[in-house]
Amino acid sequence: MPLVRVDLSKDASQEVVRAVSDTVYEAMVNVANVPKNDKFQVISRHSSDELLYPTEGYLGVSYSPGIVFIQVTWNSGRTVDVKKAFYKAIVDGIHAKAGVRKEDIVINLVDVAREDWSFGNGEMQYAPKE
Repeated sequence: MPLVRVDLSKDASQEVVRAVSDTVYEAMVNVANVPKNDKFQVISRHSSDELLYPTEGYLGVSYSPGIVFIQVTWNSGRTVDVKKAFYKAIVDGIHAKAGVRKEDIVINLVDVAREDWSFGNGEMQYAPKE
């Protein structure tokens, strides 16, 4: 169900990429109740001029060239508390596994309806039952 997009520096190590991928998946399963094996991810590496962020900081958070953008598109319906726990699990996990600064992990959730997905064959697998 979720589709995860990760954008980070081309200089990020394989350890960082693996930590981000694994940690987001673990948080989806353990915190957000996503089914196991539901791991659809696109990871893109970028040159420094393709990752733009406010160098003066934003909302009291400062960023570095090691910034990691994580966007998760998933079915709507999760509570604010689940989303907060999800953010925390991701940031704490990536920091613990790869040493990425917590300030450099930016997460965006996109809530969609179940019928907004096709998992192949041009079918709407989550179509409303008639």
